[in-house]
Amino acid sequence: MSIGNNYPRFSFGDRITEEQAAFFHTHGFLHFTGFIDAARVRELIEASQQVERQWVEQKVEKVYGVPIKYGKDLDGRPIVQRFAFANLHSPVLGGFLDDQRFRTLLPLIGTRDARIGRDEKDGMVINHYVRGPDSAYSRLGWHTDGLRDIFLGSRLNPLLNVGVHLSTLGPEHGGLRIIPGTHHQSLWQMLFRKRYFLDHDDDPAQLAIIPAAGDLTVHDGRLWHRVAQSQVTGEASRRRVIYVPLISGKYAPKDDHSPTPIYQRFAGMVK
Repeated sequence: MSIGNNYPRFSFGDRITEEQAAFFHTHGFLHFTGFIDAARVRELIEASQQVERQWVEQKVEKVYGVPIKYGKDLDGRPIVQRFAFANLHSPVLGGFLDDQRFRTLLPLIGTRDARIGRDEKDGMVINHYVRGPDSAYSRLGWHTDGLRDIFLGSRLNPLLNVGVHLSTLGPEHGGLRIIPGTHHQSLWQMLFRKRYFLDHDDDPAQLAIIPAAGDLTVHDGRLWHRVAQSQVTGEASRRRVIYVPLISGKYAPKDDHSPTPIYQRFAGMVK
């Protein structure tokens, strides 16, 4: 069953409904409106800016082995464009993961060991996109998150990527693009349907996720997805999103001695 860009948006309740679960298992994603209010959006943005100032001043290059991606803002000052484990560096961001509503999504994974990846994978990731002359991070090529487990030599464990959107977007602002239903693909298709991080072209089956600030989206980690570049430049192109990993499998926390995975070295070389 195909869907267009007028896909259904849901309201977040105290449980996942049968309708929501059926939609997710068929298409691999859900979009909830109004997960947080405008005041909470501002608080989270301000918390990320505080972490940014600290990391820029201290010239932090990696957190738990994960490279921090820097760029320059429209005025030329250095900014962090991709944060990793941001929840471990701010009480506000860390406390946000205590919101019990995140746990409401865990049944979608379908395993008893499903959990929030506070100190696993990349922890809480914050992406700050802006398209300017010196931006280092304005798009991200097609990929699946399942590649991570394969590169690490482990079995492909269920993973959900939960996005809390801090900016209101239109189609012209770029943002998340997914290919619905590809979480049902074969391992061969997951590995070779596209060139990881190198391919940026539109796909005939792609769907544009168009959120408002405060919305929440969740997509299956096996789903092919990318981040499209904004077609507008300057301040109008600025967008922020928080990603929270909901994961399963053997507990694998990271620490200051964790190495940088090969796939992240590769991703850092492409734009």
